[in-house]
Amino acid sequence: MKFASMILMCFAAIVAVGCTKEQQNKISRSVQNWTGTNGVLEFYAGDKLVRRFIAIDKITTAMGTDDGAPRSYRYGYGVLDENLNMRVDPGEKKVYFEISDFGSNYIFFENPH
Repeated sequence: MKFASMILMCFAAIVAVGCTKEQQNKISRSVQNWTGTNGVLEFYAGDKLVRRFIAIDKITTAMGTDDGAPRSYRYGYGVLDENLNMRVDPGEKKVYFEISDFGSNYIFFENPH
């Protein structure tokens, strides 16, 4: 069993070395999307924080049903942090959200806590 695992790890290392940097980034993102992240999404009105979603696994770019082309918005699921304290409190629930590419002031980052 250990031998098979070692061969698999060596094969993965060889494939990774042979990939371009962009291909390595795509692989990394797909692994990260699969494993999930503890993301935070914040929306600003000017310099004031007005809305925060926490515990986000990933944000996905919407794709067209018929043409497969990317749409002008992204979506995901996260807990609406109503009191902006970076914690999931009783009563705060996971909700669906959409982000327009038109005029949205937001940042997405991994929760440092």
